[in-house]
Amino acid sequence: MTWLIVGLLVFLVPHSVGLAAPQWRAHQVVRLGEKPWKGLYSLVSLVGFVLIIWGYGQARASPVIVFTPAVWTRHAAALLTIIAFVLIAAAYVPRTKIKAALGHPMTAGVALWAFAHLLANGEVHDVVLFGAFLVWSIATFIIRRARDREAGTTYPPGTLAKDAIAIVAGVVVSVGFALFLHGPLIGVRPFG
Repeated sequence: MTWLIVGLLVFLVPHSVGLAAPQWRAHQVVRLGEKPWKGLYSLVSLVGFVLIIWGYGQARASPVIVFTPAVWTRHAAALLTIIAFVLIAAAYVPRTKIKAALGHPMTAGVALWAFAHLLANGEVHDVVLFGAFLVWSIATFIIRRARDREAGTTYPPGTLAKDAIAIVAGVVVSVGFALFLHGPLIGVRPFG
């Protein structure tokens, strides 16, 4: 469990610097240069991500049950995860109505993904992993939306065609990941 927690800190702290200390971050970008800053940020994030995966695998070897999820939660988690992938796709497809409405659909998608996985997984390492991402993403979403309001930021109105692209991309990627990659990468096959 220690490596999982270390990985979460190494991954989530850099992702929080712009929220907690935006002036410090801006100063570092100027001091180091944008490309070196992004390179360092990416390297630290990658190390954190690898530690999360490794730590999660280690923690799964000694499971401690917090609660036993009902069978229906697997189905709910699958549906919520598909919606989460659509939200994440909407962050990258320009001019979606989804982005115009939410402002930060990726952060909302991460929150929904984490909630879905908390719903369907009841061991301590699941609660730590998905709980950390849920708390981080909710706080991040709230802070970003508040900053948008303070700055008067608005997002361009989207089109249904762009939403359709985000929906199709999100559904295809989520179903493909669940069927072909979740088992080999995570060790759990969502659909048996």
